[in-house]
Amino acid sequence: MSTSATLLQSIRATLRERGMTYRQLAAKIGISEPTVKRDLSRGDFSLSRLDAICAALDVSLTDLLQAPPAKSLLTQLSEAQERALVRNPQLLLVAYLLANDWKWGEITATFDFDDNTLTSALLKLDALRIVNFRPPRRVGKLTARNFAWRKDGPVHEFFLARVAPEFLRARFDGPLDELRLIGGMLSTASRAHIKAAIERVAQEFEDLAHRDARLPLDAKDGCTALFAFRQWEFSEFTRLRRR
Repeated sequence: MSTSATLLQSIRATLRERGMTYRQLAAKIGISEPTVKRDLSRGDFSLSRLDAICAALDVSLTDLLQAPPAKSLLTQLSEAQERALVRNPQLLLVAYLLANDWKWGEITATFDFDDNTLTSALLKLDALRIVNFRPPRRVGKLTARNFAWRKDGPVHEFFLARVAPEFLRARFDGPLDELRLIGGMLSTASRAHIKAAIERVAQEFEDLAHRDARLPLDAKDGCTALFAFRQWEFSEFTRLRRR
């Protein structure tokens, strides 16, 4: 792939990662949306325009040229990578925040990390090949937009043992909170329908999270959704079945 093609691909990929539209980029650099679309289609724009795009995306030209192709981004970590995160909750937190597009200043302003502590964590994540860190503050995600934790992997086990019980002990009494436990008899076709519906809602959650990533921290809140559905019967009921 030519250098110009690599550059254009990296700009478009960075826009997707930032959840930024062509219209928003155009507004940031003071040109029209059709001009942005034409520039990123043909690659025929000036160096000053390229500098403006880099500034709007908060990346350097080197970052764009060295960015991994989309097909090489991680859709999931290895078991060893996940185990390393679970052993160090600080690393797990930083990896989670970066996967959700948090910036350096947002992390240090919100959590008890000074610059040295965050640098140390990022160096460890870089060694694990979870992020691409270039000191002092250049951080490139190596996770894809459709990144997910390993099913039944170390982070999943950590979630079930530590996170889910605490989550479910909450009162769920906020105006936008919701908790329902529903039981019933469903056919195979109906179970398939519910499974597909959960997958659609989960995807919508991810899409909204990526869209809202560009908002300031005070305009959004940390949210968690637990989607669980299976063929199951409460053990106290099973013991009462006729044998």
